Amino acid sequence: MKILLLILIIIHGLIHLLGFVKAFQLADVSQLTQPISRSAGVLWLIAAVLFVISFLLVVLSTQSWWGVAGTAVLLSQVLIVLSWTDAKFGSIANLMIMVPVAIAFLDALPSSFHNRYEAEVKAKLGPIVDASVVSTEETRHLPAPVQKYLEYAGVIGKPKVHNFRAVFRGSMKRSLESDWIDIKSYQYNFFGDNARLFYIESSLFGIPFDGLHAYIGDNATMQIKVASVFMVADAKGEKMTHGETVTMFNDMCMMAPATLIDRAIQWEPIDTLKVKATFTNRGNTITALLTFNDKGQLIDFISNDRYYSTDGKTYTSYPWSTPVREYRRFGERNVPAYAEAIWHTPEGEYSYARFNLEEIEYNCESFR
Repeated sequence: MKILLLILIIIHGLIHLLGFVKAFQLADVSQLTQPISRSAGVLWLIAAVLFVISFLLVVLSTQSWWGVAGTAVLLSQVLIVLSWTDAKFGSIANLMIMVPVAIAFLDALPSSFHNRYEAEVKAKLGPIVDASVVSTEETRHLPAPVQKYLEYAGVIGKPKVHNFRAVFRGSMKRSLESDWIDIKSYQYNFFGDNARLFYIESSLFGIPFDGLHAYIGDNATMQIKVASVFMVADAKGEKMTHGETVTMFNDMCMMAPATLIDRAIQWEPIDTLKVKATFTNRGNTITALLTFNDKGQLIDFISNDRYYSTDGKTYTSYPWSTPVREYRRFGERNVPAYAEAIWHTPEGEYSYARFNLEEIEYNCESFR
């Protein structure tokens, strides 16, 4: 989609040079039969320059590209109207460029998911005042498999985790029968005053869409918009919040195991490689079964307290699991770099998400 937009912008922009050449009689332009004044010729040149600048801004992924491109389109359309007989088909190119310009404009508004995500994260970020580290003594109350996991993860003797930022690439599917869709996601989690902010961006049939999962205080929501305009999912309510409490605890287990020393978490050993955990946040209590291997790696997490929904209105309770593998060292910590999300339905397993961890950093003090 981006490549097609770039091709359209640069070709359409360069065509505007013909108006400048015609006006100043720099060459014979037989395609343009109507006379063009020199003042109009200068405007054709300015439009061409604006399109070229727009091209460069898109290449550089500059968020403000839409402002320059929108100005170029408006000037171009005025010139096309003045030379309608010769240039009317340029209106089609302007319309095609104006669609992504309008989407980018809407995405720049304070109400867009991306800007809401950034604002919520910035409101919770600040200086980290607690510089204490995780001690062996603080892990002694944990079941043996969890203690071994914390040692393997490399959290002993490292700073306690107050927040983390993670970036994923992966794929998701809307239903068991649908195709996989490539996604990129950005995430911040905060601990103490627990919060989870998860922003996702992707496209379907060339049309961009994005989504925002926000779990702040005692309220969780999940919203998705197509082209920054059409709301296609708007999940909220008690079951949504209860289910996202599972997701919050899953993140703690997989990406921030240092937080598992919290004595508010209740543990029940099942055998040498499995433990049951009970986690409560803001009145929402969930349980999960954690499975480890002999190396000390956490390899699976399953809970019956998350809800499957296709419309954000009706919810069905199915077991939900996140098997992980491919542990990698990020900084001083070992973290699983690959995870799946699976619903266990009566019809069978439905794997709907695959995530590859690209970046993770802890105790962030500023947004990026």
